[in-house]
Formats: sequence, structure tokens, C-alpha cells
Amino acid sequence: MDYLDRYRFWCDADLPAQDKAELASLKGNEEELKGRFGSDLQFGTAGMRGIMGVGSNRLNRHTVRRAAQGMAAWLRGTDLPQKAAIGYDSRHNSQLFAEICAVAFAEAGIEAWLYDRLAPTPMLSFAVRELGCGCGIVISASHNAGAYNGVKCYGPDGCQMTDEPAAVVTAKIAEIPFFVPEVKSFDSYMAEGLIRYIGQDIWEKYYETVLYEAVDPEMIRSAGLDIVYTPLCGTGNEPVREVLGRLGVNITVVSCQEKPDGDFKTCEYPNPETDAALNESYKVAKTAPCDVIVGTDPDADRVAIAVPDADGFRKLSGNELGFMLLDYILKARTARGDLPEGAEAVRSIVSSPLADRIAAHYGVEMKSVLTGFKYIGGEILKLEQKGQENRFVFGFEESCGYLKGTYARDKDAVVASMLVCEMAASLKKEGKTILDALAALYAKFGYYLAHVESIELTGADAMEKAAKMMADLRENVPATIGGAEVTAVRDYKISLATDLKTGEETAIDLPKSNVLELLLGDRGSVIARPSGTEPKVKFYYTAVGKTEADARQLLKACAAQMAQ
Repeated sequence: MDYLDRYRFWCDADLPAQDKAELASLKGNEEELKGRFGSDLQFGTAGMRGIMGVGSNRLNRHTVRRAAQGMAAWLRGTDLPQKAAIGYDSRHNSQLFAEICAVAFAEAGIEAWLYDRLAPTPMLSFAVRELGCGCGIVISASHNAGAYNGVKCYGPDGCQMTDEPAAVVTAKIAEIPFFVPEVKSFDSYMAEGLIRYIGQDIWEKYYETVLYEAVDPEMIRSAGLDIVYTPLCGTGNEPVREVLGRLGVNITVVSCQEKPDGDFKTCEYPNPETDAALNESYKVAKTAPCDVIVGTDPDADRVAIAVPDADGFRKLSGNELGFMLLDYILKARTARGDLPEGAEAVRSIVSSPLADRIAAHYGVEMKSVLTGFKYIGGEILKLEQKGQENRFVFGFEESCGYLKGTYARDKDAVVASMLVCEMAASLKKEGKTILDALAALYAKFGYYLAHVESIELTGADAMEKAAKMMADLRENVPATIGGAEVTAVRDYKISLATDLKTGEETAIDLPKSNVLELLLGDRGSVIARPSGTEPKVKFYYTAVGKTEADARQLLKACAAQMAQ
């Protein structure tokens, strides 16, 4: 079936009038028809994500229902609890899509537990575990622009779905025809009790659990900490302010980004990794009392901070905040004497290796895993299966995702915001700033500067170009990058690390992934990783120097050479 056949199939279907009108408006627009009907929207380990609109390659009530039916069919074929938890964010259609998913589960005889209002992604992960569910769904496109939405899928441990069950769900979806009518309405299933709202008791349990992860909860109140906070028009507004308010943080909210807004009018790309995401916060912080700016993305699983400096404000990178929080937690727990024996921290392979040196300083093992927080969640699960989950002390990835505690298996901006405030309050009481502490870490362990560059490819063969770029790099490993010798290669696609000086080969004990890491001895690394769904390749640079100037010069030289 080509794109025109798919288009005609949709036009002939018995669809709501609004969908019919949108389909009619596409007639004759070949590019739009190819984009919307050229394929089916793909389901993967993270679920589905796409632009909203009618069409087989768009996110709409029909593609969402089909995905949920596939999830339900998978769950019915397992011995897992026949219960599902569902959450949703502030995007357009999120509540509608969540209710559609609940109906699909109820039709299959599966209890559906739905949040009664906007809830962050980590709260969905928490609910899956707390309610003893076999799976979970959160309707969110994370930090994408407002045109997007998504269906994130979770397993019974509260972690994003792994490859094996996701493959089964994909196969189940393929067996389900489009446009199967709902057996009963959402309200009917609510009346029967097959769909239920997640009550306030779960919210309260979540708050108590997050607050339990505080390192020194009295620190904030005694320091008189002032923050400027933006939820970026998303789900963090209620839980972040509730938790920080209980700890005595003085909060000034960025009013234009306080309420839910699916258009994200004041922040077109609500990704806290970008400096532009905090532009409105900078305006507010110029006149409001502010020790630190805190911003959470729309589904409140990522957090970014900025602090006042001589030039206005300095935004910390995801790496910098990650290893600073790690140092704060380990220093405090070491001083208290409650750091568990065999303590472990976890980071993604593309995150700063400076974290390894900090962990080693406190006698803590740092584990590196593939990119994606589900792999950090997987390390927690391994400990939990041995009854040793208390050994997990902290996990992070450079894309502004952090977790302390094992109550959820996804990154959590709520607990991270609390830890940021604790750290800032602790430093304030010592007469120091976050930038003072950051400078001290660099001076002690070396200047590990990082940079991420995304190469986007165009044309009908863009995905093939991305594959060729990776193949060429594997076949032609440069002898030097930025003037630094390439000493080793780690190829995660074949699970093999090669020492280029000795020729010694070592197996990499991680799942296979199309990632190539070029090590520059003790001077840094370059990691190349293509997107699995988009025609682009990401390059992660780490440059190490005794001074900031040395590291910055190497970073610039590495990026310039690789750009060629």
C-alpha cells in the first residue's frame, strides 16, 4: 500500500467530522500526503512520538488507540498483573489520548489507573510500582516543540520498556486493523470500575518518598534560599512547588510559563538543555531575589539551572549539574557515615567522565551504561533483585536527567530540583556560590569540558548518509583528533574495545548499540552516535586540561577537525 492508497483508505473510513475535514484539506498536497501517509508511525522501546494530525504517520486518536490495543494484547499474554497506570502532560490532546489508552486497556479486561490531572513522567513510573501494575503509559513528547506528542511505555518495574517486550508490542500492533470502534465509552468503563482515577493518596506518597531522599532537609529553611522557577508551561508546577514549599524555599514563579500551554508560546522549544529555554527566567531573575534559577521541562523529568554571575547568568550544562549533585550527595553521606558498603553510581557513556573521578574519590563505583535512562533503571533492577537497591546512590545523563532513590526508574526533575536547592542552600550558608563549588571541582579533578554537536542530514537518502558517516568513521579512525592522539577505540556495535598501541582487545559488557567512542588517552574522547529514528548523528566531545584554557582549546580543535 503506497501513500495514496493509505490516504484513500483513511478518507473512506468512518471518522469524526473534524478528521474528515482535515483529510479533505490535504487533497493534492503531495509532500504533505507523503509525510502523513508514507508509512506507519513506528513503535519502539520508548513507545511512539510524532507530529499530531490525521494520517498513519502522525499521532492521533487512531494511531494512539492502536498502540494502546497492542500494549493491552501484550499484557494479556503475560503473567504480569492485569493493571496499567496512565499519566499525561500539558500538551494538546494529552488528556484525550490518555483516556483513549484507558479505554483500550479496559476493553481487554485490564484495570486502568489514570491520573486525574497533569502529572510528571516520574510520577507515572512511581505509580506503576506503587499500584503493582503490569505496565504504564505516559502521554508526552518530553521537551519537543508543541506540534509533537508521544506515547511512552513502561514495564512492571517502572522502567521504560526494553527491546524484547517492545518487539512483541510492535508485532501485536501490526495485527490490529485501524479504526476498530470502541466497545464502550470512557464514562461507561469509569462507572463499571475498570477505569479508575489515581487518588491524592498516591500524590502524597510520592511527595513523602521524594522528601525522604533529601540529604539535609533543614538546610534549606535555615539558609533562606531564593529561587526563580519555571515549569515551562508543563507538569512540574504543582509537584515541584509543593516539595520545595514544604522545605521552606522562597519561590518566584515565572508567571508567563506557570500555567499549562500546549503551544509553549513563550518558549518554542521547551528543552532545558538549551539556554533559550530559560530566557523568560532571566528576565524575572533580574529583579526578583535569586540564588538559583530552576527550570523543568514539560513532563518534569529533566531539570536545568542557571546562577547569577558577573555577566548576568551562567547556565550549567547537564554534565556540570550531574557531577556537582554527585559530589554534594557523596560528601554529605560520607561525613554522616551512612554511605552504603559497595555504593554504586551510574552515568550514561556519553556523560562526563569527571563523575568517575569524583566517585572514586569517595570510594564509590561508577558504572557506565548506554544512553537512555532505562539502562540506569536496569542497573537499579539488578541491585533490587539481589536485595541491595540501597547501594544505588545517584544516576544521571548529560541531557539534564537525574535520579536519587529507587522509587522511580526514570529521571525525576522533582527530586533533582530539591537536591539543587539543598546544595545551593548548603553553599550559601558557607558563604559560597554554586559557581565557587564548580570551580573548586575543576581545580581539584581537572577541567573536563564537554560539547555536543548534532549533524542533521537532508535528502531522501538522509538515513543512508548517516549510516555511511558511521561506517566511514569506523573504517578510517583518525590517528589524532585536535592534536591529541587516538589511543583506543570502543565500538559498542560489536561490543569490542581496542587499544591502538598494543592491539589488545577487550569485550564490552553492554547491549550492542551503534555507538563509536574514540579515546584520546587522558585528554578526553569523541563519541559518535546516530539517531535510530531521525537522519542525524550526534557527536559528544570531552576535552581534559589542567586549565580551562587548555581544555577549551582542545575542545575547539576536536570539533573543528570532526566537522570536516
